[in-house]
Amino acid sequence: MGLGLLFLPFTGPAKGLMALARHIAGEAEGTLYDEGALRDALLALELRLQEGEISQEEFVRTEAELLERLAEAWRRRPQV
Repeated sequence: MGLGLLFLPFTGPAKGLMALARHIAGEAEGTLYDEGALRDALLALELRLQEGEISQEEFVRTEAELLERLAEAWRRRPQV
């Protein structure tokens, strides 16, 4: 107990920083695998292809990345 108090000025900020890092990582992960955002991105990608803003190759590459993230989002869904 005494050593814990002695090192508190050092361990306290480190623990707070680690908690903040875990929170930021969780938020970033939530954004990365947001199903609604991924569906919107797929629709926008399709429109960009139809408008000629991107090539077929870029469409295929980006679509594959988005579909992979969407599949991961489905795997991460809580099981009911």
